[in-house]
Amino acid sequence: MFTDRVGADEPAKSRPRRPGAQAQRTHSDLLGRQAECAELNRLLEAVRAGESRSLVVRGEAGVGKSTLLEHLTKAASDCRVVGIAGVQSEMELAFAAVHQLCAPLLDRLDSLPEPQRDALGTAFGLRAGPAPDPFLVGLALLNLFAAAAEERPLVCVIDDAQWLDRASAQVLAFVARRLYAESVACVFAVRDFSEEDELSGLPVLDVTGLRDDDARALLSTVILGPLDEQVRDQILTEARGNPLALRELPRDLPSIKLAGGFVASAARTLSGRIEERFQRQLKRLPAPTRQLLLLAAAEPLGDPVLLWRAADLLGVGIAAADAAEDMIDFGDRVRFRHPLVRSAVYRSASLTERQEAHRALAEVTDPKSDPDRRAWHRAQAAVGLDEDVAVELEELASRAQARGGLVAAAAFLERSAQLTGTRELRAERTLAAAQANLQSGAFDHALRLLAAAEAGTLTEMQRARADLLRGQVVFASGAGSDAPPLLLKAAERLESVDLDLARETYMSAWMAALFAGRYAGASDLVEVSRAAGALPPPTAQPPRPIDLALDGLALLVTAGPAAAAPALRRAANVFTGTGVTIEDGLRWGWHAQAAASALWDDDAWRALLVRQVKLAREAGALDQLPIDLGALGTSSVWRGNFAEAASLIAEADAVCEATGSQVAPYTAMLLASFRGNEEQALPLIETTIAEAEAGGQGIAMSYAHWVAAILHNGHGRYNEALAAARRASEETPGLFVSMWALPELIEAASRRENTQLAEETLARLAPITSAGGTDFGLGIEARSRALLSEPDTADDLYREAIGRLGRTHLRPELARAHLLYGEWLRRERRRSEAREQLRTAHEMFTAMGMEAFADRAARELRATGEKARKRTVETTGQLTPQETQIARLVRDGLTNKEIAGRLYLSTRTIEYHLSKVFAKLGITSRNQLGRGAFLHL
Repeated sequence: MFTDRVGADEPAKSRPRRPGAQAQRTHSDLLGRQAECAELNRLLEAVRAGESRSLVVRGEAGVGKSTLLEHLTKAASDCRVVGIAGVQSEMELAFAAVHQLCAPLLDRLDSLPEPQRDALGTAFGLRAGPAPDPFLVGLALLNLFAAAAEERPLVCVIDDAQWLDRASAQVLAFVARRLYAESVACVFAVRDFSEEDELSGLPVLDVTGLRDDDARALLSTVILGPLDEQVRDQILTEARGNPLALRELPRDLPSIKLAGGFVASAARTLSGRIEERFQRQLKRLPAPTRQLLLLAAAEPLGDPVLLWRAADLLGVGIAAADAAEDMIDFGDRVRFRHPLVRSAVYRSASLTERQEAHRALAEVTDPKSDPDRRAWHRAQAAVGLDEDVAVELEELASRAQARGGLVAAAAFLERSAQLTGTRELRAERTLAAAQANLQSGAFDHALRLLAAAEAGTLTEMQRARADLLRGQVVFASGAGSDAPPLLLKAAERLESVDLDLARETYMSAWMAALFAGRYAGASDLVEVSRAAGALPPPTAQPPRPIDLALDGLALLVTAGPAAAAPALRRAANVFTGTGVTIEDGLRWGWHAQAAASALWDDDAWRALLVRQVKLAREAGALDQLPIDLGALGTSSVWRGNFAEAASLIAEADAVCEATGSQVAPYTAMLLASFRGNEEQALPLIETTIAEAEAGGQGIAMSYAHWVAAILHNGHGRYNEALAAARRASEETPGLFVSMWALPELIEAASRRENTQLAEETLARLAPITSAGGTDFGLGIEARSRALLSEPDTADDLYREAIGRLGRTHLRPELARAHLLYGEWLRRERRRSEAREQLRTAHEMFTAMGMEAFADRAARELRATGEKARKRTVETTGQLTPQETQIARLVRDGLTNKEIAGRLYLSTRTIEYHLSKVFAKLGITSRNQLGRGAFLHL
């Protein structure tokens, strides 16, 4: 069933099959499945027509999912079909399933872009290289499928998906979500899955039990003799329409009961009862046959050559297969006729028997071509403590990590620790396993391993590492308020054993405290900064980039912006230069942009954010990329580049859709507020505040309140703006979002004639903006101070604000300066001058799409006796957001392959969307997207 239908290898050493019985069973399983078969046929028709489809066939064990996949495979005779079946014992081997699925397609590996080719080759162990991001592997797989489908439609069939290794499940789900126009189908069969599962969100075809009349028809093919009606009803009731149960349960009933005896109901689960029935069948088989079946159950590849070599090693001859033909198919691949048979075989064997089987399989597995499986078989065969196997598993974990198989590495390290005899080394391997579980997202299991390690005797360094891991787990799992004290404790413990690691941990604690904000408790930003500021100088000279960032940010909190400005500038300059490694840039660049932001240095801040996004894109760091895109989007909105911001939002959404991750909609709600769109902004703001409160994320709450203040100031609702800006500025005073909120608070307070609050707020703002000495900061300060000044001074300050902000890229802030100056001039009865400023503000707001502020300027213009010009709205031919984004990237000079990599789509899908763009815009070439009416894209 699961071989490539084009050029499949000839069977190796195999047993003859019994096609008649198999055909009869397959036919009977399709009874009552007309609707399901029709759905699969429609899927095939769509794929043949050039579309792509993904489908999850879900149902309990024995309900007929595999038979439906067989129907799909036969119906797709004109397509190329590749497939795999998940195996429970294979779940620890990274990318094992997807490697097996792709084996027939690897001749097209060289057609992929180099980063994708390298990622896939590294994941499959075909070449050495840095550990690839799983989603870069997924993008490579997507394009590999698209390339294979160019000749004929490709159908990928994945049975027992609940038993895929985690890395394979992740990348296959990624591919399934990104399919669009590649003539590829991905069909998964799975027993069940939760909302957190990789397959969640894909279309589902639920396969339930047969209807009563179909169940009766199937039962009549199983029991050919007399059957009492009462017994028939009892069997039908217990089987609940499950085809496997209808075939297997009556086999254990004596003929006397079938003819009229009493059948007792069982409380056990249906799958459990079927498995028990297989186990009873096993007990009646000869010992060599049971041993052969156990080897097959322990060998996940279904490789008949490997199986028979292991059987020969145990003295099991080919005759042992004769009695097993009802349970297993010895063809070109060894395949149990149902997964419950495999499970029954493995469970019914004793521990000693399983160890013997794995030992034989380890002996016949090639240590050069398949070292991972050999080591895993050796681990399963180990009796008691075994340092040799433990070392091999540790090495295996390193290889798995190098391929990006963090889940596999965690499993290998945990098993390695279990086989380790010395306490210190056992603790070391347990901590390493906890680290791998943290990196793979298995937070609960990481905490359990930490508890196990801490129950023993740890060195001071190990105890410090355990504290650090615990803090990292808590921070990564989203418990914002709990992370700062744990990371601070770890940093303090590390001071005496590893100063460099202590400084890195203080930096992590600092950022955790910033994110937690008001929820950080005693271990707030001030406490962390004081502790970090008391550290000895860094050991490395010159200091590492991380050391410069930590010293500057700690000084910012403890001594204020003026004292911290030189150190913050040094940190920002280092990270915008060429001396920072990619690893340091990815890991610590976010902290450096915080330094630039604190200086109100928009150019340096922007440069750092552009660098961060570039690094994350190139490295395929999709866990970090949405956060970086959100920060860059904030900068784009602030510069009035709303089209670019929308493109960044679309990219971040694409990444989150592909990875299943969730990030607060920072850019989306800021953009909606700048545009004055309440219908979009308010729900985003309210949701962000609620989720931030639940997760202990103070900075997200402050951001949402700051955004709300901008929205309300734009609409002239100054009471609401004042309340929102007050909430935003309550976060750690003078830092980041709280300082951005101060100008909004001053504007709202001055409009409500709350002069005392406005002046107090200005006193907080001035030291912050003056420390950086930038036109951005000083322009905002001048504009804010003008709102509270006497006429002669105010006029000069407004002009200063316009001059300074005019030298920045912050068009919305400049337009707001013109607006405030025009409003002031009108109140001073200088109508002619007011019209000039208000007209400029209105034109700028209109051009950017800041409708609420444009309306505010229009109202002021009307008050001067002049009517504002009617705004015109440009159109791009009704492009969808994704089409708009692709059109912008084409206009910016990116190739289709580069755009596909940026958006995590196949090149074929980009070509499809681009053809839609051309049709809607009435153009015929890429060059036309950069001309005239389309420059605004």
